[in-house]
Order: sequence, then structure tokens, then C-alpha cells
Amino acid sequence: MKILNVTDSEFTNYGRIIEGYEAEKKEIADALAANTPIPEGTDYVAEEKALQNLHAASVITNSLFGGSPMQFGWCNGHNTKLNCLEYHRSSEINLGATDFILLLAKREEIVDYKLDSSKVKAFLVPKGVMVEVYATSLHYAPCQAHKDSGFQVLVGLPQGTNVGMPQFTAGNQEDKMLTATNKWLLAHAEAAEAQNGAWVGITGENIDIATLI
Repeated sequence: MKILNVTDSEFTNYGRIIEGYEAEKKEIADALAANTPIPEGTDYVAEEKALQNLHAASVITNSLFGGSPMQFGWCNGHNTKLNCLEYHRSSEINLGATDFILLLAKREEIVDYKLDSSKVKAFLVPKGVMVEVYATSLHYAPCQAHKDSGFQVLVGLPQGTNVGMPQFTAGNQEDKMLTATNKWLLAHAEAAEAQNGAWVGITGENIDIATLI
């Protein structure tokens, strides 16, 4: 596997770099760095008050999500493995107070509700660069970009995403992959999520980029 950059043309199949908003990006990155931890593992908070209450949050909500309610949370820690892939019915906004790496694939590469991990590509997102990850892109927890440091990453999504679990009778296989509101998940057999009952939908190697950073 080669680690690409979000400035490379290949990224346009998965997302885009969001131009402008330099003051807002800095405000968010500074708040991430000052108010959120970097655990030894990986932690996720769907909505963080220290981010939600920023002036930058209201500016970005009104532009990037067209005024629809948006939640500002984070995913921080240390990670080098793929483990799972998820998708939403919406884009996701990411911005790092650190460099970080996204492992991405495309929904159309899922065959019979399974995806071969050889389809996954790695993209470096430099600190302070804001990206939109399209709804058609499979993604999961970021990876650290450097061997001896973790990551701090904004996760911007429609309000309520990843919070709670809708209760209904599954009508098809995709319904069975829903693990939280607006979150459909494919797990690798080696992942803890698979042991907890998530759909084993990633075949092949459970990618580990530890030797590449």
C-alpha cells in the first residue's frame, strides 16, 4: 500500500478539500488541541460542547450543510489498522489538529455486502486541512500519520448521526448492517466489532499501516 495525499487526483473519487474558511479552520483546530484528549486507543465523541459552541461551527454549518443542523465531535487516539469501514447517508467533515491518515474505499466496490480490503486506499490529511468525505465513501477511525504521535480529528456530521439506534424490523441485509443512527458498518473478522456481532463484511487482509509511517 502507498500512502497518497488528499492533494492527489485520486482523492477526488472519495472526497474534496474544502477551500477558504481559514480563520474557522484555525479556531476549530486550536479548540481540538486544547480541549480533547489523545487516548492510547481510539475514542469517539459525537458532539463536543467545546467545538459545538464555536463561532466557526455556526459558520460552517450554514455553508457546508446548507443550514441543516450539524454536530461537531471528534475521533482521537492512536491507530494503524483498518478493522472496519462504515458509511452514512451524508458527507462527513474532517479536520485535524494533527496530521492523520484516512483509509477509504467506495460503496460501489461492495459486492454481496462484502468488500475486499485490497480496494482500500490510504490518504494523508495534513494538519489544518479540512476535507469533505463523500457519502459514497467507506471510512472509519483515522490512523496516526507518525509513529510516535496520535491524532486529533474533527468529525462533523448531521445532528444525531452515530447517536442511539433506531428500532425496527430488518427488511434486508443492509438493515442488519445498521449499528447506530445513520451508520452502516462492515467489520473485518479480526476486529472487536465483529466479535460484538457486527456484520463481517471486509475480506482479505486487515490492513495495518504501522510499517508505512
